[in-house]
Amino acid sequence: MQVIHHIAALRAALAGQRDVVFVPTMGGLHEGHASLVKAAVSAGGPVVASVFVNRLQFAPAEDFSRYPRSLEQDAQLLSAAGCDFLFAPSEQELYPEPQGFKVQPPSELATILEGSTRPDFFTGVCTVVLKLLSIVTPAKAVFGKKDYQQLLLVRAMVRQMALPVDIIAVDTVRDQSGLALSSRNSYLSESERVEAAQLHGLLQEIAVAVRTRSADRREIEAHAIATLVGLGFKPDYVAIRRRSDLMAAAADEPLVVLAAATLGTTRLIDNLEI
Repeated sequence: MQVIHHIAALRAALAGQRDVVFVPTMGGLHEGHASLVKAAVSAGGPVVASVFVNRLQFAPAEDFSRYPRSLEQDAQLLSAAGCDFLFAPSEQELYPEPQGFKVQPPSELATILEGSTRPDFFTGVCTVVLKLLSIVTPAKAVFGKKDYQQLLLVRAMVRQMALPVDIIAVDTVRDQSGLALSSRNSYLSESERVEAAQLHGLLQEIAVAVRTRSADRREIEAHAIATLVGLGFKPDYVAIRRRSDLMAAAADEPLVVLAAATLGTTRLIDNLEI
């Protein structure tokens, strides 16, 4: 695997390459990211992964400074998974001047759920993804379903901007307890890791309740919020939504339940398609 730190060098390395597949990451990699790279390998063509902690998507009080950074270990994981090129730019390389031009995603999707508690988050995400896509110019790009709202926004941006890239979605990877793998799991203590798995268990219970129509969806959501509080979480939301756009859904439409909650000092997100 070739490790590249500069845009010009990456473009030179990819010159003449066809059907490039791209996996953008923020580092702190784990087996969930390895699954994205393996999906990219299966999609054919040379695989490019990026590691860049994007300041634009962090609010001032969030964890930008302590976000996991482990480039050497990340490179080992990517290489073992079959990645061909690792693009690891510095902040100065990717943002050589203040990023005055930014992607403003539609408010109906960007200001709900994650956007309701992180108002500038998706502007930062969409801006860096668009910039990386313009640098790598892949035929395909791979994203995980764990960040479900982000996946939908990226798909919508690619569609509306007529970008010539196919978005591949990969299922969430979990540990044996059901906890969704996340770079931020490194913040959890050993006991908190055990407790954190209860979030996925609750989503499974919600899925059963929705399928059996044992209660109104609002009642199910309210009960889930109360359950999380009782378990020691500080929930931001639990929401049963339409998969296609995260709006309220009719009875027979494909659904997804999404949740975000803080345990100790660690904010967890998860979702489950119903």
